[in-house]
Amino acid sequence: MTILLVASAFNSLTQRVFCALADRGHRVAVELALGDEALRQAVRRHDPRLILAPMLTTAIPEDIWSARPCLIVHPGPPGDRGPSSLDRAVREGATRWGVTVLQAEAEMDAGPVWASASCPVPPVGKSDLYRGELADAALEAVLTAVERFDSGTYTPRRQPPEADGTFPARPLLRQAERRIDWAADPTEAVLRELRAADSQPGVLDAFLGGEWFLHGGHPEDRLTGRPGEVVATRHGAICRATVDGAVWIPQLRPRRRPQGPRTYPLPATTVLGDRLRGVPEAPCGLWPVEDHRTWQDITYTEQGPVGFLRFTHPGGAMCAQRCRRLLHAYAFACSRPTEVLVLGGPRDFFSNGIHLGVIEAAADPAVESWTNIQAMDDLVEAVLRTTDRLVVAALCGNAAAGGAMLALAADEVWCRAGAVLNPHYRLMGLYGAEFWTYTLPRRVGDRMAERLTQRALPVSAARAQEIGLVDRVLECAVGDFAGEVARMAARLAAGAGLRSRIGAKKAARERDEAARPLGAYRAAELERMREVFFDPTAPYHALRSAFVTKRRPERTPDHLVETPTDPMCPNGRTSRIM
Repeated sequence: MTILLVASAFNSLTQRVFCALADRGHRVAVELALGDEALRQAVRRHDPRLILAPMLTTAIPEDIWSARPCLIVHPGPPGDRGPSSLDRAVREGATRWGVTVLQAEAEMDAGPVWASASCPVPPVGKSDLYRGELADAALEAVLTAVERFDSGTYTPRRQPPEADGTFPARPLLRQAERRIDWAADPTEAVLRELRAADSQPGVLDAFLGGEWFLHGGHPEDRLTGRPGEVVATRHGAICRATVDGAVWIPQLRPRRRPQGPRTYPLPATTVLGDRLRGVPEAPCGLWPVEDHRTWQDITYTEQGPVGFLRFTHPGGAMCAQRCRRLLHAYAFACSRPTEVLVLGGPRDFFSNGIHLGVIEAAADPAVESWTNIQAMDDLVEAVLRTTDRLVVAALCGNAAAGGAMLALAADEVWCRAGAVLNPHYRLMGLYGAEFWTYTLPRRVGDRMAERLTQRALPVSAARAQEIGLVDRVLECAVGDFAGEVARMAARLAAGAGLRSRIGAKKAARERDEAARPLGAYRAAELERMREVFFDPTAPYHALRSAFVTKRRPERTPDHLVETPTDPMCPNGRTSRIM
């Protein structure tokens, strides 16, 4: 059936729902919620049988929901209402939470329930939870609701009102409630506040002579100091003392001045600059710290013949410095006596490529763009030139642009079923780099590579496996991914044909190098990228700024215009995108 997705943004959950419905043969259209009249026009144009809102921050007009079935995905269990549902769950230390798919009515979040699903709440940030466990539950509930609706036999159940007949909702969590009392709050309380606001809106705080929103939080139990004091830095993050320990905060966002430009999260040390003079850098190696809690964004471990190089990046973004550090860690991993090397974090994003925020904030964005892409290329080339062991990219979460190409540089790509891939650059006005002109056609063929990069649409893990973009899809929960990858890697390393595979890999790389050197691919791609970076009139600069500052688009973007039969959909099925 034709389903119209209405969303405030084409975010990770919306993309996942879009992919899942299209994979199941539905005709899916997407309309960004940019105004009531635009939405009315989209409904008239598509005449959908069902309207579904995976992520919506505004109300659907009454003349639409009263005339057509409109299902809303609420990030809370049945009976929960209000705009800060997930924030409150994390802040209040809930161990389980849920998602409800309910029918739109005049009373927000009070309509009859079509489906619901529950999920665990691990001690992670809200955005990580949203893209992981909560997204799994949301998809389960959405698919159940769509199936029930399509059957025509299911009657949704009404939510019971309170004793007075009303449906009270908990109000929006405002900064006054989120404030941290550094002189009194223990580490765990501080962590809950930080994690409940890690992506948006952050926790507003004043220190070192300025006001900043704090983004992200990780425990530290050895470094101490006066509560609230910045006691150390590490790889762009700052460590602030609490009454019983400390917390690591990776990113800050300056408070926006009246009429000033929009601000956005950046590495904390980048934001604070000279204000950190005299604050020591806390050393940390690659081997995970076992005897106390601290923050490490890159670690290396071994299990017999298998090495695991794990890394995490806020928002999946990799600045030049982070790329260089990861390259250094990769070189170390390759010096170890292993036969299989696994790349990727235990959860959340794999990578989204270059750090557009750091580039936007740079004194010369063109130079920073060029520096960042060169560093990404160095890393990807190192993976491509590894011929003495098998390299596996393990994607628990999403990957996009250069991050997707980093994964494709590996010999095998293993992907959790819930991951979504965006192997393209066009939406940022870029040709692309990271050896995509070599690795992408090598996996999917020239024709499909062109479709993926030009259509610029998300691809589900299942569809990615169908077209050869990934090798294995792991049907497991987020919390089980790392363990399942470790078991699979051990089996791969113990396989009888491992040495012959490594030998064949080396021979294939030599043949490819003789046919066209990697340096030629790199030079050709970077020539196109350089032209864009150093052209002040290139769309890339405006697109980058709009993306980083989350500027509201004036209309649904061009890459979401309606298309005919989509060859990227499995079995030739039609997917329509508005």
